[in-house]
Amino acid sequence: MDWFPLYNSLRIAAVSTGMVFFLGIWSAYYIARAPRAVKGLLDVVLTLPLVLPPTVVGYLLLLALGPRRAVGSWVLEHFGARLTMTWWSAVIATAVVSFPLMYRTARGAFEAFDETLAQAGKTLGLSNAFIFWRIRMPACRQGILAGGVLTFARALGEYGATSMLAGYTPGRTATISTTVYQLWRTNEDGLALRWVLVNLAISAAVLLAVNLLERKGEKGR
Repeated sequence: MDWFPLYNSLRIAAVSTGMVFFLGIWSAYYIARAPRAVKGLLDVVLTLPLVLPPTVVGYLLLLALGPRRAVGSWVLEHFGARLTMTWWSAVIATAVVSFPLMYRTARGAFEAFDETLAQAGKTLGLSNAFIFWRIRMPACRQGILAGGVLTFARALGEYGATSMLAGYTPGRTATISTTVYQLWRTNEDGLALRWVLVNLAISAAVLLAVNLLERKGEKGR
């Protein structure tokens, strides 16, 4: 049994989660404080990948990142790197698809934060950076960590956008999801079932981690 799909899936999920984690926190923090009209517009734009079919997201990414498209051709010409059919193509796809989970969870945590704590910090002369890292983030950490775990789980199980942008190449771009599909197509049900069980075990562990974080958050209130 070739374990590359597991390694590649974990690598892609870890890298995309790292990107989405900080970008999601930054976006959630500033959009939560934005005027209602601006918040509503940005919320729709940033949440769209959550409600669109993954294949539609993959198609839109191909329109932008394909080697003959604007962004893809520019990157290929100046850096000699393709943005499709590589493992980092899957990173881009999973980051786009999983971003709304991190953003929505972090925004909910920030909106539930008691702003009187921040105001009290300002009256004491504390800087905005200090208030953010030492007061706001610790108070919201359970929700933010839960968002990070859910983002990782979504990235690990992504198939639609990943298959369109990165394809399926054994030893290069194969992930657990694309491998299960290819094994099913070739009637290798035994191997497909093994990968399904691997994915189920990882998903169960992720959900357990989310439940533990939620329980810790309830005890801390």
